[in-house]
Order: sequence, then structure tokens, then C-alpha cells
Amino acid sequence: MNTFIETVKYFTLIISELVVLFIGISTVVALVFMYIPRDKMKNWMAGKGIWGNILGVLFGAITPFCACSTVPMTLGFLQAKVPFGAVMSFVISSPLMDPLVFILLGTFMGWKVAVGFLILTSAFAVIFGAILDKMGWENQVKNVRIKGGDHDQNEDTPIGFKNRLKASFITALGDFKGVFIYMIIGVGIGAAIYGYMPTNLLAKVAGPDNPFAVIVVALIGMPLYIRVESAIPIGLGLLGKGASIGAVMAFIISGAGIAIPELTMLAGIFKKKIIIAFVLIVFVTAVVTGLIFNMLI
Repeated sequence: MNTFIETVKYFTLIISELVVLFIGISTVVALVFMYIPRDKMKNWMAGKGIWGNILGVLFGAITPFCACSTVPMTLGFLQAKVPFGAVMSFVISSPLMDPLVFILLGTFMGWKVAVGFLILTSAFAVIFGAILDKMGWENQVKNVRIKGGDHDQNEDTPIGFKNRLKASFITALGDFKGVFIYMIIGVGIGAAIYGYMPTNLLAKVAGPDNPFAVIVVALIGMPLYIRVESAIPIGLGLLGKGASIGAVMAFIISGAGIAIPELTMLAGIFKKKIIIAFVLIVFVTAVVTGLIFNMLI
């Protein structure tokens, strides 16, 4: 009975904090992007060399795009002749990094973890984007067109701060409705792990004493398609039961980074080589990031 009560308390606390953070941060981000036309974003990303990759990661990190908007944005960048390497850095970083992820990690796992996650995932997105560019894989882009590609997101933007704030809040609520079920599932699984999973079993699989924990957990996370909003609460539950911080990071990256719907839509833009490379890149990022976390934190 005590275990059940503690599990319910854990679930209530985490879900309450997630709801407030999600709606609040999503409102602020939506408001900010009402003042930034996408055409300007495309122009900023047109930098040559490694600078273009860095800007691609920056936009991937600050834009809270799901797969449904990441893919059209990718098409828009390609059609605007943004350098291929910068586009790939954007594609790699977009599902893993956004302001909400950073705040959630900082709130629940500590700001040291949040900053480390941001630095490592950014570095890998820049490096792998540059590698794909140097390999000349720009020829792996399919000849596709996007309908309404010249439409600017700011054409229908409300006038005045109050109206934009209201519209941003409504947008945040709409986004929240889309992810709420994933939050419930993720927090529910995390609470169940926290309350009922045997500590000894988890320690053997994902604990710091298992040298293969990071690889095993990364492989487990890959086919699950867990949104970051679900992956972080599950990771928090794993952490509370003795999983290593590296294994938790590997789980979050592999589970959230390899989204089946996104891969399906990306397959409409890129040929098979890039899709396979994308999966391998996310897996390597998850494993190496996990190992670095275990060594340094």
C-alpha cells in the first residue's frame, strides 16, 4: 500500500510539473517565432562551411518542431539552396533538442546534465552533418517539391503583442493536446519503474557496473519511438532505480531520436543511404554520449 501511494505521489508531481513547463515554454517559444520569418531563417543558414552546420544545429535546437513540421522545413531549406551539410545538421538535431527538452532535463535531472546533453548532441550534429557533406551525399536527395513552399508562416500572424501572446497560448494548448497522451504514458511507465521495478534487476541491465549497459539500453530505445516528453519521465524513473546516468541519456537519445513517423517522411526526401546513415548516427550519438556521461558525471 505504501508503494502504491508513493507511486501515485510520484506520478502526480511529475505530470503536474510537466504540464506547467510544457505549456509555459511552448507559449514563449511560439511567441518568439511569430517575430522571426522563415525566410530569414533560411538566409541565416546559408553560411558556408562549418558555420552553416552550427547554424543548422542552432535552428534545430531552438525550434520545437515535431516530425510533421521538421520535414516540410527540411524541404524548404533544400529548395532555398541552403548547404546540404547545414540541412543535415538541422535534421539530426531537430528531434533531440529544443528549449522544452533543455528545461525538462535541467528541472528533473540537474542543469549539469542539461548543459552536457546540449553540448554533446550539438557537437555530434555538427560533426555528422559536416561528414555527410564531405562524403558528397547531396546526390542522395530525391527530386521532390513541397506544395506551398513559398508561403511564409508570418503572413497570418496577429498584429499586436497581446493578440500574438493569445495566439501563442492557443498554439501551445494545441501542441499540448497532441502530446498529453504521450506524457501520461511516459510518466505512468516512469512511476511504475520508480515504484515497482526491482532495483537489483535494473542495476544488472542498466547500472554503472554493467560495461555494456549504454549499448543495451540504446538498442532497446531505438525501435520504441518515444517522444522526448515521454522519454525523460521514463529516464527519471530508471535513474531513481539505479540506472547509470549514461544509460538514461542513451535511452532518451535513441528513443526520441529515431522516430518511425519521421523516418517514413524523411524517406520521401532522401534516398536509402541517408536514412540508414541517420539511424546509425543517432545510435552512435546515444552510445558515445552515454559513455561520456558515465565517465564525467
